[in-house]
Amino acid sequence: MSKGKVENLKDNIDGNEADLSLSNLTEVPVRELAAFPKATKLDLSCNNLTTLTVEFCSLTHLIKIDLSKNQLVCLPEEFGQLSNLQHLDLYNNKLKMLPVSFSQLRSLKWLDLKDNPLEPTLAKTAGDCLDEKQCKQCASRVLQHMKVLQEEADRERERRLLKERELEKKKEAKQREREAREREAQKKKKAEEKEKKRLEYQAQMAALAAQEQQKKKREEKKKKAAQNQGKKTKSESVAKGKRSICSLFFSFLLKLLLLLIVGVSSVLAVCQFTELRKEAYCVPLNLHFEETVRWAQGLDIVQQVIQKLSDLRA
Repeated sequence: MSKGKVENLKDNIDGNEADLSLSNLTEVPVRELAAFPKATKLDLSCNNLTTLTVEFCSLTHLIKIDLSKNQLVCLPEEFGQLSNLQHLDLYNNKLKMLPVSFSQLRSLKWLDLKDNPLEPTLAKTAGDCLDEKQCKQCASRVLQHMKVLQEEADRERERRLLKERELEKKKEAKQREREAREREAQKKKKAEEKEKKRLEYQAQMAALAAQEQQKKKREEKKKKAAQNQGKKTKSESVAKGKRSICSLFFSFLLKLLLLLIVGVSSVLAVCQFTELRKEAYCVPLNLHFEETVRWAQGLDIVQQVIQKLSDLRA
């Protein structure tokens, strides 16, 4: 509100009373009222108020409030913050319930709730407020009733919080179980991967060992083949050498024999067909030759050879 309106509000304050009744208000000038903390009694009756703002509950200096003959349908949940409130007139409004925080108005001594469409239990608790005594009793009974509701609300809140905590614990337990399962699955997966790698490594080592074994066998086979080939070659070389030696030896013997035969034949020919047959060294040879010829005459081939030699001699 402007400074002029503050001055107008000040005109409505008389001592510790602020009279804003019959002012056609639809909202309470909370900020302006807060500027006058000594005005502990506030009259807002006969206006068009339907609700009170949360800021209204900050006017904790008030000890008496008259809200009768308005259109209030509810009070703010923070209404219990008006801790110094002793007198409260809510006559002729449209209230059905009171906020649970109402039980915190420990200083409340007087209360009028007539002509409100209160819910049956609250209406029965409030009773009539036809005189001072009944209004004081109304305040006492309603405070007690609201304390019970507050306790029930607290218990309900506790139950709700407990339930929420239990749900949270269950949720956390499930989360831990899920995480444990995930860790176990991850651990199992890692173990399987490790086992797979180990088997692959073993297979690779086995394959390498098999290849090495096969290589070794091939080398041994080649070595044996080389050895066998060497032995064979050596044997062949030895046999060939032996055959060569034998061939040379027989060739030598044959040549020697042929030479001997040629020599003997030459000597025999000289002693048989030349004038030297009468010499002393030819007589024995001729004698042995004739004996040999007589021995060999029984052989056809020898007879043929002798015949040819006789022909040559003649």
